[in-house]
Amino acid sequence: MNRLYKTLMVLELAAALGAGLVGWTVTAQAADAVTPAKPDVTRGQAIATQVCAACHGADGNSAGGAFPKLAGQHAEYIVKQLKDYKTQPGAKEPARKNPIMAGIAGALNDQDMVNVAAYFETQKAKPGYARDKATVPVGQKIYRGGIADRGVPACAACHGATGMGVPVQYPRLSGQWSDYTAAQLTAFAQGTRNNSEPMHTIALRLNEAEVKAVADYIAGLH
Repeated sequence: MNRLYKTLMVLELAAALGAGLVGWTVTAQAADAVTPAKPDVTRGQAIATQVCAACHGADGNSAGGAFPKLAGQHAEYIVKQLKDYKTQPGAKEPARKNPIMAGIAGALNDQDMVNVAAYFETQKAKPGYARDKATVPVGQKIYRGGIADRGVPACAACHGATGMGVPVQYPRLSGQWSDYTAAQLTAFAQGTRNNSEPMHTIALRLNEAEVKAVADYIAGLH
């Protein structure tokens, strides 16, 4: 059932890329070399509605942990992640590997990325919640204080006490699906996500139970 679902999602996204992006992919290569202008939120909404909504929701509030919530996320962070799905000049592979996102990011020029990121940043994120009361104390301890004897810093040191992050530097985590956060921490640890050396080091020092606990705590953080 999961395999069928993923197949259908790929086909749906492929159709969206073929139809929805016709208006702006024609000039993508030329525009990539131009410094992006002021964000056009209306244009960004059009991209979000036609291409991103199938996985992330039209307003950036995805329906489940297979796909991250983008509503309220810092625009600069979204732009960086989209670029990381592309193989950059001089690199052999993208910093983030995802066939679907590679196709989508590849069809967007820099201005498109700025536009859609600005749109998602303006959307209101729906609150999340922790699902396992038993692990909340562990997750809270890691998030607020880290694990000193293993060199794990407090998540709050970068992402803020309420998980709101810092624009340009650190993403918002508040209310993010626990399944998605746990999957990303695992990807950082395993090296399948290579766009943050600090997160790779931190994730390596957490065991599976700690990953699940802190991810669940983050889901209810606000």
